[in-house]
Amino acid sequence: MDTASFVTSLLTSFVIFVVLVLVFTWLSSRPGNAPVYYPSVLLRGLDPWEGRGRGTRSPVGWLRQAISASEGDVVAAGGVDAAVYLVFLSSVLSILVFSGIVLLPVLLPVAATDDNLNLERAIGLKNGKTPQNFTELEKLALGNVQEHSRRLWAFLLSVYWVSFVTYFVLWKSYKHVSNMRGAARSTPDVKPEEFAVLVRDVPKPPPDQTIKDSVDSYFRALHPDTFYRSMVVTDHTKADKIYQEIEGHKQKIARAEVVYAESKTTGKPEGTKPTHRIGFLGLIGKKVDTIEYCNDQIKELLPKLEAEQKTTLREKQQQAAIVFFNRRSAAASASQTLHAQMFDKWTVEQAPEPRQIIWSNLSKKIYERQIRQVVVYTIVFLTVVFYMIPITAISALTTLEKLRAKLPFLKKVVDQQEIKTVLQAYLPQLALIVFLALLPSLLMFLSKLEGIPSQGHTVRAAAGKYFYFIVFNVFLGVTISSTLFSALTTIINNPPGIVNMLASSLPGSATFFLTFVALKFFVGYGLELSRLVPLIIFHLKRKYLCKTEDEVRAAWAPGDLGYNTRVPNDMLIVTIVLCYSVIAPLIIPFGVAYFALGWIIAKNQVLRVYVPSYESNGRMWPHMHTRIIAALLIYQITMVGVILLKKFLYSPVLVPLIPISFIFAYICHMRFYPAFAKTPLEVVQHDVKDTPNMDAVYTSYIPACLKPEKLEDVDIFEDAQSHTTSRAPSI
Repeated sequence: MDTASFVTSLLTSFVIFVVLVLVFTWLSSRPGNAPVYYPSVLLRGLDPWEGRGRGTRSPVGWLRQAISASEGDVVAAGGVDAAVYLVFLSSVLSILVFSGIVLLPVLLPVAATDDNLNLERAIGLKNGKTPQNFTELEKLALGNVQEHSRRLWAFLLSVYWVSFVTYFVLWKSYKHVSNMRGAARSTPDVKPEEFAVLVRDVPKPPPDQTIKDSVDSYFRALHPDTFYRSMVVTDHTKADKIYQEIEGHKQKIARAEVVYAESKTTGKPEGTKPTHRIGFLGLIGKKVDTIEYCNDQIKELLPKLEAEQKTTLREKQQQAAIVFFNRRSAAASASQTLHAQMFDKWTVEQAPEPRQIIWSNLSKKIYERQIRQVVVYTIVFLTVVFYMIPITAISALTTLEKLRAKLPFLKKVVDQQEIKTVLQAYLPQLALIVFLALLPSLLMFLSKLEGIPSQGHTVRAAAGKYFYFIVFNVFLGVTISSTLFSALTTIINNPPGIVNMLASSLPGSATFFLTFVALKFFVGYGLELSRLVPLIIFHLKRKYLCKTEDEVRAAWAPGDLGYNTRVPNDMLIVTIVLCYSVIAPLIIPFGVAYFALGWIIAKNQVLRVYVPSYESNGRMWPHMHTRIIAALLIYQITMVGVILLKKFLYSPVLVPLIPISFIFAYICHMRFYPAFAKTPLEVVQHDVKDTPNMDAVYTSYIPACLKPEKLEDVDIFEDAQSHTTSRAPSI
């Protein structure tokens, strides 16, 4: 990409961002758009404009409010997970700022005052080779420094500087997040998951007992003073299907009643009752009165649901349970205790939040979970490796030369200078972004197949898979796309050869990644802030589809931050900026802009827009920390190869950084990680604010399709699992 295309890309991206910010400022000030721009505020029962003067509706008013909000405000609005995500963004921002303070004033003049690119061009001309064109931007990079030059000391020492800055910031951040998590787990508020443990791999009970009776007797014997109750996991698929049918009919009745009320006009006070057809998709079949039909269906389904509830509780018990304790310290202690001599029986772990549980995964046996994990990671490995082929094809086909060759009718269009400049600036980057967007759903599906018991854990697993996928494919699928198959052969036959391969390929892709990062933060964050797509969808749904308040509320429900895609995409930028921080230091300001804007906009969205779907108290942080270390290792290994290619005698000086990074990661893991994997007893030993209502804690884990109408019916629910005329089948 030439300098004109790069500047065009940068300026147009900036103009788009400014326009989107202005659009956001105007649209967010209109009361009718409040459900799109302030859903979190509305759900907390607050007025979005309370205490806000005219100045806060200026283009920078939201900016001031986001910056001034404290970490406590973020936790109150979005939970600890959101606050930890902001810590991640601010940590990377700190790494880049501290690195840039040294690298930019040192490396840019060192590279700019050398003349390696002109010398290589002159040598090529002398040997009769076609001269390679280079841009002014490349003169500010490592490629303009000659081989054997003492100037390479500046680049070598800069690798050390970036590495030690990263160690320092990550240590401080890990400590801060650990303290934040401890504070969240020691609050006096009653949280159901703190009084429960998840028990899997329950052994087959004796002939005269149900699984429920077996669990009760086992835990009552081991925890006589603190055991409260147990709830055996059941296969409630059929009951849930009936329950969802009933809920669907209730929604149709509510909608039909609104339509019926609206039809009562002055000219026709009796109104017109809504009708629908009962055939396929409501397009064929007999036409019926919607309200009467749905009421009849509910009356017919309720006895079926009641019968299925009894059958489920008595005959569909599975070999897993949730066990409750009357003190949270007892639950924390039980979750960390080895209960059975054999590892494949009575597996006990911390219980997920009620809203996080993936019920279908709880009953899977330990051997099945291990086999599933191996199969899933084999599929992921194959996906990571072979997904590179279509990505490479897209990267190749989206060049203007390929498009002109494959689609001759486009020649007249793409040969126009203005269009050519814009296409060169955007086409490959947009193709990559769109293609990567197709993958997250597959990785979430595969993560659930592992048998993971909670939604939060599934998100972390999918985020890890996605990170390694995009790093592998961006670096091997984009950077060396022209030599894909030879690169794969090199990796298979000579794994260390990947270092030289990356070292020789990365410098040539610097301009591409500069544009890629700029496009991501200007256009990506502009769309995130303006919320144009959710706004259009909301207004279309409200005008044409929504009739009831519940339907309107569902239309503007914002969801959560989407960590399974957001975090890996940020990690990709971390990897890119770290790897190019010394090769092409000009990328550092772009990285600073990306994470600074990301921190501000994410904070604004957490405070006003997104609603957490679960809370893991910062459990994602160790995974973030590990991925940053992985990015740092890729950077260090690549730089060893890059300096070696410059034939610099002292390049082995960089090698010790690699074991230092592993040692740092190990020390952090040993010092901080145990408090994330388990809950320290000193954290949960404090008394809760009020005496916990254990019946309410117990009820919170009952699936909606099995939940009793009244809280006092909990005893009836528990008894239904304990008494049966025949032994529950083992699954």
